[in-house]
Amino acid sequence: MKTLAQNLQEKLKASGLTQKELAERANISQVMVHKLISGKAKESSKLVAIANVLGTTAEELITGKVRAKVDANAEWAGPMETWDSSTPLNDDEVEIPFYMEVELAAGHGVSEMPHYYGPKLRFAKSTLRKSNVDPTNAACVRVSGNSMEPVLPNGSTVGVDTSQTNVIDGKMYAINHDGMLRIKTLYKLPGGGLRLRSFNLDEWPDERYEGDDLKQITVIGKVFWYSVLL
Repeated sequence: MKTLAQNLQEKLKASGLTQKELAERANISQVMVHKLISGKAKESSKLVAIANVLGTTAEELITGKVRAKVDANAEWAGPMETWDSSTPLNDDEVEIPFYMEVELAAGHGVSEMPHYYGPKLRFAKSTLRKSNVDPTNAACVRVSGNSMEPVLPNGSTVGVDTSQTNVIDGKMYAINHDGMLRIKTLYKLPGGGLRLRSFNLDEWPDERYEGDDLKQITVIGKVFWYSVLL
């Protein structure tokens, strides 16, 4: 039976990727990729991620056996890694400010978010690069209210790219609406107007803003990421 290293070498060659590219796409250090491929490391918690990039399974990488395909709609990404504010950042990590005390309203809105830096969330630089997000333009905010349910339940967290203020129909944006922070799906209207749409249309019908009313709205940035805990 072939070793993990041999199977990795074959799959990597077939993929046409370099070790560096595999490392970036799997969100793992290039050093660890080299150790696995050279046989110096026999296992890794990132093996599932590596297998996904190479278009295979962790089991096939380990055993070399190909299992019959099934219609699976979920994949196990491995155990969660715990960390706190004292845990050093990895080379591929960056911290983004998380504004917790003042929420970004998914409903009527709340007062303008103050300029302060408290808790932070960690992101992989490679993950942000895939979304073309510059960490210096990103911030995370908690969502309140039920207007964006079921996609964004009360208490969800969103990542906002403040450099992306041009409206693309159907995308979610953070906006300053007459001193209130809100998150809505935006659509452009003829003549330069905006339609604000919620996912919970039963309780929150569309809002249209044109002419002078549009002056109340400033697009803060596009939502590039969100997280929901049940």
